[in-house]
Amino acid sequence: MVARLSDKNPVIAADALIGEMVPPSMFDEVSFDSYIPDPNEPTQAAAVQAARDFVTRATAIRGGGGKRGLFRKKAAPAQGIGLYLDGGFGVGKTHLLASIYHSMPGPKAFATFGEVTNLVGALGYTDALERLSGHSVLCIDEFELDDPGDTMVVSRLLTELSARGVSIVATSNTLPGQLGEGRFAASDFLREIQKLSGIFESIRVDGPDYRHRDLPPAPEPAAADDLQARAESTPGATLDSFDELSAHLARLHPSKYKSLVDGVSMVCISDVHPAPDQAVALRLVALADRLYDADIPVMTSGAKLDEIFTPEMVAGGYRKKYLRATSRLLALSRFAVSPVD
Repeated sequence: MVARLSDKNPVIAADALIGEMVPPSMFDEVSFDSYIPDPNEPTQAAAVQAARDFVTRATAIRGGGGKRGLFRKKAAPAQGIGLYLDGGFGVGKTHLLASIYHSMPGPKAFATFGEVTNLVGALGYTDALERLSGHSVLCIDEFELDDPGDTMVVSRLLTELSARGVSIVATSNTLPGQLGEGRFAASDFLREIQKLSGIFESIRVDGPDYRHRDLPPAPEPAAADDLQARAESTPGATLDSFDELSAHLARLHPSKYKSLVDGVSMVCISDVHPAPDQAVALRLVALADRLYDADIPVMTSGAKLDEIFTPEMVAGGYRKKYLRATSRLLALSRFAVSPVD
């Protein structure tokens, strides 16, 4: 009997979320030296230098304060600095972000934007702020503002962390001043968005998506029998229907998606079809991110992976999020082993 993700219901202690704020395992060994800039894209070499400079400055801020006399009050922490790596998909922004993380002294934290908002939801704002305020750096991957509540919470959190001496570096494919555009009444929250923009120095990183550079087209969906056979012959694989998995994701808090796929060697999904609505689509985006972080191959039957998000969805305010998820799912589909003979 093949295991199903739909049968798993992970339970996570709230305080364990802080300990999980580290780069995905695929970025365990990355460094600035291992980032190879595209010679045709000068912004990439400039981004590496900006990231190195950020580490030097942020480390000095965290280690500053000077000597204090016996009765002298402790000096207020220096303001943290911010770096914002903006660019398209697959240009190495996460590689640079993880390199910054590895180069900074601890304690430090690395998380996706969604994981940061999930952390605040799980711990409460005050507890999350206190736990993160002792860190040298907070690295946030795929920074995005999806609703007004996120805008207010993240703006306040990062502003207060920065005031306490925590430096912040983020990656995104939307410039800070444009966060939230097309997703909600951003003009109503312009002050908060501008406050976020003021925290960061923005650096552009251009180039083609390395996930599809010099690679063959993504594989066609498997036949139903082949998918079943692959799942049965692959230790640690799971097999769910698209609708079963979508329904299960709706019952889980997104903070549990990472634990949902822990220990899974391959995810097989049958009867894939376009997402019926935005809620389903956004949960699939969150799952795709966790699968990509864990480097878990994906094999499917039914519709193609680039057809999950409808043209109407891709044309809307979450366009970049859906394109990122599609890019990642296509990359994971290439990682699947050859079909069973």
